[in-house]
Amino acid sequence: MKNKNIIITTLLLIVTIFSACKKEDEMEPPSISFKTGGSYVSSSVSLPAGSALLIGIEASKSESEGEDEDVLTHFNISRSLNAGTDASVYNVDLTAAQEEDYDYDFATTVSTTVGDTEKYTFTITNRDGLTGQVSLTAVSYTHLTLPTSDLV
Repeated sequence: MKNKNIIITTLLLIVTIFSACKKEDEMEPPSISFKTGGSYVSSSVSLPAGSALLIGIEASKSESEGEDEDVLTHFNISRSLNAGTDASVYNVDLTAAQEEDYDYDFATTVSTTVGDTEKYTFTITNRDGLTGQVSLTAVSYTHLTLPTSDLV
């Protein structure tokens, strides 16, 4: 009987310990998306070589319960040319005023070499090191001007 009480007490103690342990919430990365409308480019595009390109992003920290402290800390834009290695073209640590929401407009010019493919990757990072990412591709092509004729 004494052994039975010890076993029951031990089992109750184990059940109590494991039920008191709260499973950690699954951490969620920050969100990031392209701005749309106006002159913003928000998806892959082909443009005449040397054309202006405006890409805007909007990012925000995770809105999940328990993620209050997972503020935004870092933003990076990288570019690869013709499927080559990514190179950072813009890199910034965010300020306290930007830790919940961040937006940025990136103005650039597509390659002047016809046929070049440029991939732009936009990455937002939170305090836990989780990242959100979006990317798009810009392809340069020849801009043809058709001759005008004096047709009557």
